[in-house]
Amino acid sequence: MKNKIGIVVVLILIAVFAVIAFKWIKHRMEYAITDAVFVETDSLSNVSFKRVAGKIIKFYKNEGDKIKKGEVLAQIDPKDYVLQLEKIKKEINSLKFKKKALEEKKKRISQQIEKNIQISNLSLEESKKIKQSVLSQIKGIDAQLTQLEKDKKRFSELVKKDLAPKRKLEEIETNINVLKSKKDALFAKIEQLQIHHKILNEKLQLAKVKKIQVKELENEIKALTNKIKSLKKSKEDIENLIEYTKLKAPFDGVIAKKFKSVGEIVSSGIPVYAVYPLNDVYIKVLLEETKLKGVKIGNKAVIHIDAYPDEYFEGVIYEISPAAAAKFALVPRDVTAGEFTKVAQRIPVKIKITKGKIELLKVGMGGEVEIEKK
Repeated sequence: MKNKIGIVVVLILIAVFAVIAFKWIKHRMEYAITDAVFVETDSLSNVSFKRVAGKIIKFYKNEGDKIKKGEVLAQIDPKDYVLQLEKIKKEINSLKFKKKALEEKKKRISQQIEKNIQISNLSLEESKKIKQSVLSQIKGIDAQLTQLEKDKKRFSELVKKDLAPKRKLEEIETNINVLKSKKDALFAKIEQLQIHHKILNEKLQLAKVKKIQVKELENEIKALTNKIKSLKKSKEDIENLIEYTKLKAPFDGVIAKKFKSVGEIVSSGIPVYAVYPLNDVYIKVLLEETKLKGVKIGNKAVIHIDAYPDEYFEGVIYEISPAAAAKFALVPRDVTAGEFTKVAQRIPVKIKITKGKIELLKVGMGGEVEIEKK
């Protein structure tokens, strides 16, 4: 009885083993399975400070941290650039103050020039009119004197002959003296007008000199304006440099590697982080050539990552390399020396992840993959 039970148990175990073996073999025939699996990316980028150099005073992210585009990753000491900015700001303010003073001076001189020119022109016109009037009066007096001189000569002859009273001659002489005095006064007035005219001309000449001074002030103001513009451009450039002391993430992604530490001196262009975009992660499989049959682009795959045994990922093959991985090794295998040991080559296969928590994945992680065969 015991022997029969034992035989039955053995037969059951053989049947169970046969079923398991059949399923295992069937699964192996329907799927290409390998553990040469790696999380990879083709968009690994080195992030470095642009146009600035200095001591790193702070890191905000470490390896494996997720990043958002524009997020600050690290900070260089901006003190030197801030000092430069303050110096330029003070120089700009000083030049603006000087420019304003020159503009006010130019305005004041210009107003004086215009006022003096107007007054001088009016005075010259008046002076000319007065001079013409005086000359006209002198001409009239000369005409009167000519007539009186004739009368004097005629009455002198008559007085000598006692044909006219002496009083009449004296009256004529008095009138002549009065007119001569009046004429002298008018000539004195002309001299005064000439002096006044000369002064007015000097004022006009001075106004011309002042105009040259205004022109010089305009040139000086223009030079200051150009210098201020140049300094403003320098100010904007330094403000950009201060902003560049903050190393910012170029895109949404993950920190793959941190190359520097706090306190290190870095130059422009020296890598500080290596980062990659999260949505560009894929699964790279080095599939044995013996398992390649039936593996085609578009086939589905199930991926298990060693770091997350309770998680699984699904994907689709989107690229199968046309050459073995060994062809691209740094030191390719040399078979020309007579080495004939047969080694199964591995073909790189890329799988796009279509399902699963991609944010958990980090470049370089390993695992296992089951690729559907067709």
